Amino acid sequence: MILTVEDIMEILPHRYPLLLVDRIIELEPMKRAVGIKNATMNELFFQGHFPGNPVMPGVLLTEAIAQVGGIALLYPEENRGLTPMFTGIDKVRFRHPVKPGDQVRMEAEVVKIKGKMGKVEGKAYVGDKLVASGEYMFALVRK
Repeated sequence: MILTVEDIMEILPHRYPLLLVDRIIELEPMKRAVGIKNATMNELFFQGHFPGNPVMPGVLLTEAIAQVGGIALLYPEENRGLTPMFTGIDKVRFRHPVKPGDQVRMEAEVVKIKGKMGKVEGKAYVGDKLVASGEYMFALVRK
């Protein structure tokens, strides 16, 4: 299943400048999702991180992976309108910088869910190179 950015905005509460997923290219609701982020020089964060050597901040890469996981979790109609909130982040590793012009492919797999809480394992790639990975604990909460 493919989702456009318009479809994504119907699922996630995030908006510019913190909506960090441009497209979903694979989706198995409540199981896994694969998303794309096109990192362009027009991103505000590249202006100050770092002048002359622009690099996507790791915290935003972590957020982008989590948003892909959030789409897998919020896609079912019964979860629409809930907000995915971090409850913990473990084993996060940054292995290679993301630069302007890179297309980041983020893969998120739901590995545990109990009620409205659970854990997602995520990875981000540029081409076939792993750039980041981690485990993301969440709660789905009402506004």
